Amino acid sequence: MSKYEIIIYWSKEDDAFIAHVPELKGCIAHGDTPDEALKEVNIMIEEWLALAKEEGWEIPEPKGRLMFA
Repeated sequence: MSKYEIIIYWSKEDDAFIAHVPELKGCIAHGDTPDEALKEVNIMIEEWLALAKEEGWEIPEPKGRLMFA
């Protein structure tokens, strides 16, 4: 399980649950259920981090819960 904040919401447009990791640009996944979206986004986080290391990108430290207004 990732330490990055994951936001899961229903997208009527996509007809799916979306899981988004705000701290990792472009790290997003979807699923038919919230659990499926969470499972898929955790895979994407691992892939995002592996690619970031390979490409020399800055990897942000997990901040935990982010505050949005």
